[in-house]
Amino acid sequence: MPARRARPLPARTRRGLRATAIAVTAVAALTASQAPGLPPEASARPAAGDRAAPAADLPYAELPPPDDGSYHTELPPLVSPDAPPRAERIARERAASASGIPGTVLRAYRSAERSVGRTDPGCALPWELLAAIGKVESGQARGGAVDRHGTTLGRITGPALDGRNFALILDSDGGVHDGDTVYDRAVGPMQFLPSTWARWGADGNGDGRRDPGNIFDAALAAGHYLCAGDRDLSRAADLDRAVLSYNHSRAYLELVRTWLDFYRRGVHAVPDGKGVIPKSPGAGGGTPATEPSDKGGRGGGGGTGGKGDDADDGIIIGPEPRPTPSPSHPAPPSPSPRPSPSPTRPGPSPSPEPSPSGSSSPTPTPDPTPSPNCPSGPQDCPSGSASPSTTTAHTG
Repeated sequence: MPARRARPLPARTRRGLRATAIAVTAVAALTASQAPGLPPEASARPAAGDRAAPAADLPYAELPPPDDGSYHTELPPLVSPDAPPRAERIARERAASASGIPGTVLRAYRSAERSVGRTDPGCALPWELLAAIGKVESGQARGGAVDRHGTTLGRITGPALDGRNFALILDSDGGVHDGDTVYDRAVGPMQFLPSTWARWGADGNGDGRRDPGNIFDAALAAGHYLCAGDRDLSRAADLDRAVLSYNHSRAYLELVRTWLDFYRRGVHAVPDGKGVIPKSPGAGGGTPATEPSDKGGRGGGGGTGGKGDDADDGIIIGPEPRPTPSPSHPAPPSPSPRPSPSPTRPGPSPSPEPSPSGSSSPTPTPDPTPSPNCPSGPQDCPSGSASPSTTTAHTG
C-alpha cells in the first residue's frame, strides 16, 4: 500500500495560521510587560489627582441606576400635639413652607402622572411619588429655578463618578448633558445618569427634544422608569421596589416614603424660583456632595454597590397583598326519591330504600386574611396612613 502524501494547505488557511501566531505572540509580550499581581480594575482607576482621559472601550461593570447615590436628607417638618404652643406654631409654619412646590415643577409632575396613566394605567403612578423623588434628588429643581418651558436655568449635576468616593462610571455622552467629558455625572431635576437617560429619556413637553435638564421630560422619564415591568404602585411592595430601583438604599426608601406621605396630605403651588433650597449636600443645593448620602449602608460607593433587587442590606419590602378567600356555599340538598307503589300480588311489600340526607358535607372554614406585617415606621406601611406624632418637631 503506497504511503499517503500530506495534502498542502490552501493559501488562505496558511495566512490565517500565520496571523494567529502573530496575535498570540503579541498578547504574550503585553502580558509580560505588566506589573505582577496588578488587578485588572486597578488600571481603570486614575491615581489620586490624575484626571487623564480613560480608554473609550472600557466596559461598565453593570448598568447603573438613574442616580449616583447622593441625595438631600432633610425630613419634612412634623407637628407634634405635645409640643409647646410656640414650637407647634413654628413647626406649622415650616410645614406650610415645605409643602409648597414651584408651580411649573408641580405641573410637570401632574402631567407625567396623566401621561403614564394613559399609556400604563395598571401602574397607578402617583404624582406625589415624583415630587418626593424630585425633592430629595434636587430640591425640586433647585427651588424651581426653571424657565416657562420647564428647562433649568443652569445645569444641575451631581458629583463626578470618578471611582474615589463614588462609583467609577466613565463618560458616556461626550459631556453633552452633564458637561463632563471624562466621567459621568447625574444630571437634571431627577438626577439621571447620561447612560440611563439614553435608554429612558422622554419628551414630556412636546418640543421634540429629550432633555434631562427639563422637568417635564425628566418627570415623564422617571415615571416610566418607576413603572418598569408590571409594577402596580398602589401595592406597597411594588412601590418599595420602584423606589429601590432608583437608589438601592434603605435610608433612601424611608426618606422618599416620608416625603410621599407628607405631600399626600396636601401641597400648594409657589412661584418658580421661590421654593425651599436644600441645605444638605447634593445636587440643586448650595453644597456639592463629596460622598454618598448613606455611604455606610450601600456596600460601596454609589450605584447599587453590586447588589441586586434581592440583596439583604436590611431592606424590608412592603407586604404583598393576598386575595381574601371567598367562603364556599353548600350545595342544595338532593330531593328524596319517592318509593314505588306496593305490588298488587300478595306477599310482603318491599321497603323503600332510605332517603339520602339533605345535608351536604361540612364547608371548610376559610383561612383568615393575614394582616400586613408593617415594619416600624410609616414609610414601610402602605401609603396614605398618617405619620405618628413625635414629641419634637423636625426642622430639617
